[in-house]
Amino acid sequence: MAKVEVKNLEGLKVRELEVSDKVLAAKPNMSLMWEATRQYLASQRRGTHKTRSRGEVSGGGKKPWRQKGTGRARAGSIRSSLWRHGSIAHGPMPRDYSYKLPKNMLLGALRSALAARYQESQMTVVDELILAEPKTKAFVGALKKLEVEKSVLIVNDAESRNLELASRNIPGCDLVRHHQIHPYQVLSHRRLVISEGALKRLEERLR
Repeated sequence: MAKVEVKNLEGLKVRELEVSDKVLAAKPNMSLMWEATRQYLASQRRGTHKTRSRGEVSGGGKKPWRQKGTGRARAGSIRSSLWRHGSIAHGPMPRDYSYKLPKNMLLGALRSALAARYQESQMTVVDELILAEPKTKAFVGALKKLEVEKSVLIVNDAESRNLELASRNIPGCDLVRHHQIHPYQVLSHRRLVISEGALKRLEERLR
């Protein structure tokens, strides 16, 4: 069993928590993390690109010149893809780039991402992520006591309006619930701050 220090928001050690080796001590699978990252980024693409096909370009109802006898190449429309201001042949059309990965692949990638942050000593476990007031300044002070700076992902097991309001104005800080976490979110932040309850729920899910 891997042992993890549990701290409070004052940065003081409260106790040690034992977590299954399958979750934190496993060797990170780079291929799975790459696949999860690729899937996440593809799902963020809007896919609103659009060009006009021949049937959508205005004009071109009349044949530019007669078929034979002019010495020029035959043409049937001024909106041909070969002409300036004409249509675009085989251009991009609106599409959905998102796709799904098998559930076990996503869980394996999440397990690898958590293990990578733990083995790099970039994961901090907090007993409770509860704020008395929705004050950004107070939460920034708590992060400093936890020795967390800049890019950080906060993972909580319970909904907290105060925490949501206090964290949303901090650059590079993102808040997510334990059941919504994606491997890419863990990998795209340098530090990971997770509540004890969220880690236990993820352990049950990933074991």
